[in-house]
Amino acid sequence: MKIIVNRFIPFKGFAAMYFFGLLFVRKGARVGERMIRHEAIHHEQAKEMLFIFFYLWYVVEWLLRLLLQPFTGKNAYRNISLEREAYAKQRYVGYTDTRKHFHWLRYIFTKPV
Repeated sequence: MKIIVNRFIPFKGFAAMYFFGLLFVRKGARVGERMIRHEAIHHEQAKEMLFIFFYLWYVVEWLLRLLLQPFTGKNAYRNISLEREAYAKQRYVGYTDTRKHFHWLRYIFTKPV
């Protein structure tokens, strides 16, 4: 995964963003092993979903969770199933080597964080 450090992507408030095999890192953000593993999980998710479906699912689920946010009081971004898997497993070295395909599906209907 190629890392591109810049001042514009990702948006303010975020340190990094994965996009089609590239990792955009905000200038001044610390790029640690955990962040790399988190984004590597997104890379595996995107590959298994043929990339375009990854982004479509991500946006649709985020919008749905954003609409439900006033009722649940939960953070829409942190509760996207793709993000929940990445955050839950980012500490495990070698997780992407042993990860089961579509593991993120188990996070869709679990209790929001």
